[in-house]
Amino acid sequence: MSAWLHIIGVTEQGVDALPPAQRALLDSAETVLGPKRLLPESGGTQNVMAWKIPLSAMIEQVLAARGSQTIVLATGDPNWFGIGVTLGRHLDADEFTLHPAASAFQLAAAKMHWPLQNVTTLSLHGRKPAHLQPHILPGNRILALTSDAGTLGAVRDMLNARCYGQSRLSVLENLGADAEKRTDFAANEPLPEICEFYTLAIECVADHAAPFLPMLPGLPDESFVSDGQLTKRDVRATTLAKLGPYPGALLWDVGAGCGSVGIEWMRAARNAKAICFERDPARFEMIDTNRMALGVPDLEIRAGEALAGMIDQPVPDAIFIGGDVANQALFAACWQALRLGGRLVANAVTIEGERALFDRQAQHGGELTRIEIAVLDNVGQYRAFKPRMAVTQWLVTKGETA
Repeated sequence: MSAWLHIIGVTEQGVDALPPAQRALLDSAETVLGPKRLLPESGGTQNVMAWKIPLSAMIEQVLAARGSQTIVLATGDPNWFGIGVTLGRHLDADEFTLHPAASAFQLAAAKMHWPLQNVTTLSLHGRKPAHLQPHILPGNRILALTSDAGTLGAVRDMLNARCYGQSRLSVLENLGADAEKRTDFAANEPLPEICEFYTLAIECVADHAAPFLPMLPGLPDESFVSDGQLTKRDVRATTLAKLGPYPGALLWDVGAGCGSVGIEWMRAARNAKAICFERDPARFEMIDTNRMALGVPDLEIRAGEALAGMIDQPVPDAIFIGGDVANQALFAACWQALRLGGRLVANAVTIEGERALFDRQAQHGGELTRIEIAVLDNVGQYRAFKPRMAVTQWLVTKGETA
């Protein structure tokens, strides 16, 4: 199939500034779709339509034009947090062609004199501002697309709550347009008056009291709201290392407690996903609080018994069993659901759980590890290391043995 759809990036100079080849595509198209402010005047037989809301309606507009010569106009680079990415999930690659213009990130980096390869780029447009949380790190430079003026206030409040009040913020309005404007201020200063269309530049500066929350697994235990049912920091770091987060991979966190393993899985790799299965209603709110505070608002929560919750869920690339380890029916369901080549890690602290892991290792292979950790404590007027409960950990790759 030849490309019937052309997705053309447009700068703030509008369609009149398009290169001749792209302008010719636009003029010859039967249908033109895009934001109202980018659309040319309709005339003749050309069907010019502004985007409908919500996003699903936009996709329906494009699919309805399938087979006819169609243009979608987008700002900047449509394949960088843009409509090109979305439509790419609904169309075959040979159905459409991308024509990028300079992106907001490129224009913003040039204005800030920041080397773009050393900058974190993300979109808060139509997304929860909490996505910024994992990137708030000392010295980090961030360029973020925004939804409206309210995004700035949410980001400013987040930085202050994290003790990053000295961070420098630059509001870059209408980049590439005649009305372009830059406003600089610190997060602990009053909000300036701004327009609705801007890119936000952030240079993170940590106060002395700021907690250090890197993306590397092993966040401090106090980073999580919990009732004590928490995979402790050192064991959690080991668990995540064996689970091996990677871009786009899905984890099932079974018996999730406060959600610490699923949360750190998502923080550790780009677009990693996790589903937390937890039956205790009191912990649902804890998981929700933690996923927002630690920057993974898209983490999913399945309430109730895990066996029932697993039905019709997407196939996981990895599974962590942190609760009810001795339950053979639960393990069997997890093992059946896990994709071939996927990894399963289970942690046991009871004799019953440990015995189950020994039996499963004998049948399925993998490796067993005993993790014993001691922490400094006071004994009267002296200090000594106090052992924590030993953890028996099983790591297995499905398909390792027959």
